[in-house]
Amino acid sequence: MSPVLLVVIALAAVFVLILLHVPIGIAMVVVGVVSFASMTNWTAALGLMSAEPASMMMSLDIGVIPLFLLMGSFATAGGLSDDIYRLAHALLGHRRGGLGVATVLGCGLFGSIAGSSVATTATFGRLALPQMRKRGYDGGFASGTIACGGTLGAMVPPSVILVIYGIIAEQFILDLFVAAVVPALLAVVGYVFTIWLVTRLRPELAPTGPRADWAEVRAALWQCRAALVLFVCVSGGIYGGVFQVTEAASLGALLSVAFAALRGRLSRPVLVEALRSTAAATGMIYVAIFGASIMSYFIGLTRVSDDLVALLQGLNIPPVAVISLLVVMYLVLGAVFDETAAMLITLPFVLPIVTGFGYDPVWWGIINLVVINLGMVIPPIGMNVFLLHGLSPDIPIRSIYRGVMPFIGIDLARLALLILFPGLTLWLVQWLK
Repeated sequence: MSPVLLVVIALAAVFVLILLHVPIGIAMVVVGVVSFASMTNWTAALGLMSAEPASMMMSLDIGVIPLFLLMGSFATAGGLSDDIYRLAHALLGHRRGGLGVATVLGCGLFGSIAGSSVATTATFGRLALPQMRKRGYDGGFASGTIACGGTLGAMVPPSVILVIYGIIAEQFILDLFVAAVVPALLAVVGYVFTIWLVTRLRPELAPTGPRADWAEVRAALWQCRAALVLFVCVSGGIYGGVFQVTEAASLGALLSVAFAALRGRLSRPVLVEALRSTAAATGMIYVAIFGASIMSYFIGLTRVSDDLVALLQGLNIPPVAVISLLVVMYLVLGAVFDETAAMLITLPFVLPIVTGFGYDPVWWGIINLVVINLGMVIPPIGMNVFLLHGLSPDIPIRSIYRGVMPFIGIDLARLALLILFPGLTLWLVQWLK
């Protein structure tokens, strides 16, 4: 069997297994091992299945994942998200659309602690959505704001998705975190502008509220001190060169546990649930990384990626057109599969294409992250949308999708900007070196 046909069959088999609800990591391990055995023998394939996970576990980078997940779990349990939102609300709640802006800024700051879009969306769906609706905000607009603001949980460093990408693509994780800073700021500015524009065109969607006095602002700022300390220690420590990423993650996990304990919120059930959810998420992510590593090894053995790069270069297609087609491919795949799953499956042959056309793999990691975040809100899957609908079933899902549409438009414009001008993503990385 030709290598190209074998790769096509292998990818199709992975997608079929995922449609049958087999976990993505298990699907890639099974297909990768069987495909590798078909090219070599079962002894070598089984040896690969044991050697690759062992090799991955030797990397310190993989230890960052459970530490950041643990930090997010205990930060939520300690009520840090409540403090962040209370401060943003006190500063901006009196302006038209101010609660929406406060939610976006709160999602961004909490995302620097949680590192997850789903966790950020769920947290602010419980925290901000009732407050916004209580003050007369349209349910669809409020939900759309939270769904898109929640994507900042993965966009604002530290990001679990970027850690996964860095491990698989063998890129320095700190470079990925630094590269995400400008796109994350663009996302925040874009969302704030979208809220301003929508509420000016349709003021009935977001009525104004009473202005908080200085005493309320000062009290909210004092209450938020734990979240600010955690943010400064983790993000400031990383970018200030004080800590390595693993050290910052360890400190962040320790501080979040300490803050939850000092606030009297670290009961036995809370501790057990935080450890359980962290262990479950870590196990799922680790298996996915092992599966992607085995698939990468198999696809590398076929040399299909090299042939594909040579073919595309021979067609004299402009590099930006190739990148645009790859992004469209991911958006289409996201209509059927989870975007993260699509990235893990396709990265072994997509990354050589990207680097073959002279693009930086760090830049491609950020493009992948933006596309994955779009997949969190674009129909028909839109995980953040379904999550918010589950939290507030009385808000029709079509209303939530209507609420996210203006934000999707600004995200697509940001994606196009980052593709056309890669320097926007990479200049900070190059400047800090």
